[in-house]
Amino acid sequence: MNEPNFELLFPTPVMFNSIDRDFTKKELAYIESHSTSTNRNVGNVTSNNNYILNEPEMADLNKFVTDQLNEYIKRVYKPKYPAEAFVTQSWLNWTKKGEFHHKHEHPNSFISGVLYISTDSTKDKITFHRAGYKQLQLATDTFDIYNSDSWWFNVKTGGIVMFPSSLTHHVEDVVADDVRVSLAFNSFIKGTLGDNKSLTEFKNG
Repeated sequence: MNEPNFELLFPTPVMFNSIDRDFTKKELAYIESHSTSTNRNVGNVTSNNNYILNEPEMADLNKFVTDQLNEYIKRVYKPKYPAEAFVTQSWLNWTKKGEFHHKHEHPNSFISGVLYISTDSTKDKITFHRAGYKQLQLATDTFDIYNSDSWWFNVKTGGIVMFPSSLTHHVEDVVADDVRVSLAFNSFIKGTLGDNKSLTEFKNG
């Protein structure tokens, strides 16, 4: 009997890349300057400034993030008409040993992501969760992308991860001794969405 072949239909694209350079002293100093002006989140703390990438000190990082968002759009959606992403809100997260990021999504955003400023690549992770009701659940000891309800990835300093804003995710209790620092962001689209003839057209910007 022939071996069956499986194809993934409508997969959820999660994109990974890295900035491929060290963060500058200016960038790190600016990020550190916000560590004393924070908001208590569920499980960790975030910066009071929720438009971090709009600041002049972060201009290079803003360009990098925006370029990566547009790369995601180009590779995943292959738009027929001009469409570009732009960052809406962006903020810093500090997560100490024993702290966590609660399970959540990002409403009013198209693609969300995280740029990792300081992590322990052997211990720090991000976990994503399958959406929707699972009618049957069969016990298994062999987990893969077909049968899992959640899936995690290690993250590294300088790495960036991007995903649909509707994708549920969280960070488990941090076990590394050093503080995990990350820069999270939301985005939206400017340009032409949909198509005139199919009555789905929406011109934004």
